[in-house]
Amino acid sequence: MTLTPRGELICPADEIFDSAAVMAQLSEAFDKTSDNAARRNETVRILRDAQKAGRQAIADAFAERPFDARPLTHSYTYLTDGLVCTAMKVSSEDLHPLATPTQGERIAVLAVGGYGRGEMAPSSDVDLLFLTPYKITAWAESVIESMLYILWDLRLKVGHASRTIRDCLRLGAEDFTIRTSMLEQRYLAGDNKLAAELDNRLKADLFKGSEREFIEAKLQERDERHQKQGERYMVEPNVKEGKGGLRDLQSLYWIAKYIYGVQDVAELVPLGLFTPEEFKTFVKAEDFLWAVRSHLHLITRRPTEQLTFDLQVEVADRMGYEDRAGRRAVEVFMQRYFREATYVGELTRIFLTKLEASHMKGEALLERIFRRRPRVKAGYKMVHGRLDVADPENFLTDKLNLLRLFEEGLRTGMLIHPDAMRLVTANLNLIDEDMRENREAQRIFLDLMLKHGNPERALRRMNELGVLSAFLPEFEHIVAMMQFNMYHSYTVDEHTIQCIVNLAQIERGELIEPLPLVSSILKGGVNRKVLYVALLLHDIAKGRPEDHSILGAQIARKVAPRLGLNKADSETVEWLVRYHLLMSDMAQKRDISDPRTVRDFAKAVKTVKRLDLLTVLTVCDIRGVGPNTWNNWKATLLRALHAETKRALETGMEDLNRANRGTEAKKALRNALSDWSKADLKTETGRHYPPYWQGLNLPTQIEFAEMLRALERGGDPGEMEIRLHPDEDRDATRACFAMGDHPGIFARIAGALALVGANVVDARSYTTKDGFVTDAFWIQDAEGHPFEASRLPRLNQMIQKTLRGEVVARDALKSRDKIKKRERAFNVPTHITFDNDGSEIYTIIEVDTRDRPGLLYDLTRTLAAANVYIANAVIATYGEQVVDTFYVKDMFGLKYHAEGKQRTLETKLRKAITEGAERAAS
Repeated sequence: MTLTPRGELICPADEIFDSAAVMAQLSEAFDKTSDNAARRNETVRILRDAQKAGRQAIADAFAERPFDARPLTHSYTYLTDGLVCTAMKVSSEDLHPLATPTQGERIAVLAVGGYGRGEMAPSSDVDLLFLTPYKITAWAESVIESMLYILWDLRLKVGHASRTIRDCLRLGAEDFTIRTSMLEQRYLAGDNKLAAELDNRLKADLFKGSEREFIEAKLQERDERHQKQGERYMVEPNVKEGKGGLRDLQSLYWIAKYIYGVQDVAELVPLGLFTPEEFKTFVKAEDFLWAVRSHLHLITRRPTEQLTFDLQVEVADRMGYEDRAGRRAVEVFMQRYFREATYVGELTRIFLTKLEASHMKGEALLERIFRRRPRVKAGYKMVHGRLDVADPENFLTDKLNLLRLFEEGLRTGMLIHPDAMRLVTANLNLIDEDMRENREAQRIFLDLMLKHGNPERALRRMNELGVLSAFLPEFEHIVAMMQFNMYHSYTVDEHTIQCIVNLAQIERGELIEPLPLVSSILKGGVNRKVLYVALLLHDIAKGRPEDHSILGAQIARKVAPRLGLNKADSETVEWLVRYHLLMSDMAQKRDISDPRTVRDFAKAVKTVKRLDLLTVLTVCDIRGVGPNTWNNWKATLLRALHAETKRALETGMEDLNRANRGTEAKKALRNALSDWSKADLKTETGRHYPPYWQGLNLPTQIEFAEMLRALERGGDPGEMEIRLHPDEDRDATRACFAMGDHPGIFARIAGALALVGANVVDARSYTTKDGFVTDAFWIQDAEGHPFEASRLPRLNQMIQKTLRGEVVARDALKSRDKIKKRERAFNVPTHITFDNDGSEIYTIIEVDTRDRPGLLYDLTRTLAAANVYIANAVIATYGEQVVDTFYVKDMFGLKYHAEGKQRTLETKLRKAITEGAERAAS
């Protein structure tokens, strides 16, 4: 039995599978017994040892050379060939020997699918085809069965089929998956004449003449795959099936093999389908993706294809990536991953369009007759419905044409032909300093964003082809850059484009219902040029050690004039980039019912014009983070902050004082409770301190008024009222608690809510002058939605039990307060700040740390134990990171001014966070 490697191996062949040694051991073992069962057991024992040694040798060599994927896949194929061929030899010659085989008793074993191609990852399936000339005989059945049992005992995942040549042709005609797997059949053992006959018949009777049908089937498969895996490059990509993954490259190879009969992608170069440069890119991308996939399999010891957060860290480490200026090794690794995936997308596009020219993909006749052909400008031509360059040499005489091509694409609504894309990519060096300073180039670039209503298409294509980074060199740094956290669903460049997509959608009037405020701002007219440029540049400084807002503003100061903006507009862009997080932070991390919050924000924005621009930018930025980041809660906060700030800027800051607001709120409550007696109303409006009237909306004040009246009438000092209601406006459930005041109640409620799996997004606590406490919490379920109405009674019951002390939150939380495995890879440093200027009467403690279910309970319990009075808590969650902001006073009703007191509190909070984190990770 002679084995031939499929290509270069990662270590010497006899270290992977020593055929001669295995045969010698088998011969010795078989001399001692003639019993079939014993012989089979010996075969499995000997092969298992060989398999273990071979796998270890490959893994050790790969650890030394972690990028050598091609030799690695050849090595696993070589090892598997050894196991399969030995099993076949033992089964057909030793366990079931045939002295004089008849014509029908022939059998060939073929490798199909990825194994047939000779590409195996550590945990790949072993797909086999047992080929017989006619209906399977009893002998062949025995051989196949014995062989399969040996392979199964070796723990190989075997996919197998027994067929005649006629079966193969019939099934291949019906099913494209079967046809594709047979496209890659490779003879392993048995009757090689039979295997050669199948090969000839497949080419002549099945493949020939059905090329177009096959291409269309493969393209449809690809579209369905991308639909399922996500169209864009997702931050936890599937290396095999995802966009720009290995399956995309394999589809290219299948189509090329089906049509041109090539055995290797290198053969596509002389055929003119790839340039030598593109072929190099193909090999590099394929090697890199195979290396990543193989590390995934070796780490998890199973066929894992999804590059989850926890595995990204391990793969980056195994491949030798290291931390670099302000960025973790895992982020450097993932940037390379996304760049390779983008190249795969490019190559696929080039290749398919080339094929389209020679094997036109089918198009309905009616469509061809009735489709209006857009008229293209001089210098361009239409090829298969795509925009191409008429005369490349002439085109390159004016370098501005490299931008005009995209403008013409948007103007005609046509996709750009890959030949034109190739031309652009090959001549990026023409985009130089001189062109960047050219007024006409600046106009074209801005028009791409401002003029055609579809900026995303031009920007995405320009980004993929490298034009965007060439024209805007500062952009290069963030291309394919991943931020290693759970909050951002996209790479930084994709996030930037998503933000611009949102702005264009709002401008087209497509989001009036979900976004009434920003839609009306844009309708009223704003400086569009400033908005688009600010969005394009807002995250330009991500991934550097410095604060990206400050550094980004410095970059914007240089770039905006270079894009043709005048001095005033450039200053506004710089300001927007510098403060692009300000409104989001104010709305999500501060109490916007506190007059000081609005006053400080109004002082920062200064004019309604800037307020409007910042509001639109903020909405687009949050919506561009990921598909599920935006919700009614954030919308409500931003709308309220915009309205209050606008009022303050237009009518003066005096409107913000507490007395004014309190008078309005009491008047509204009296009107709403018109059926109450004057005495009851007087009690209700007189019992609350000023912050209460400002901090809660009218429906919540009505709820508390009814709850307090019920408690008074009940007369039991130990009684409590709990009411849970969906608050549609805010995408949350409002939980109201009223009871006699006693220390630590806020923390106990937080514990009870953590126990029922509720995430707190906002909380207010007010004591009354007559000894009650009214606490309002807004909570969401694990998916970030209000709790379903059917779950509320049980929730109420559980909360009651915890507050009465029947369930001890601290003990009960131990088993639930855990961090999921895939989320453990994130480093979230803890920052605690004290702010005595952000509120008139409270100290604001901001805790920025790693989120987990029991965190709020731990923090509030710690504050309560230190006699800190919590007036309200504002909670902002960003993936695995959370910012809990507490408005507090000490037991005498004073702020925490003394630094010593602040340090003591900080130490206690940090201790609670550390202990909780250790418990959650255990």
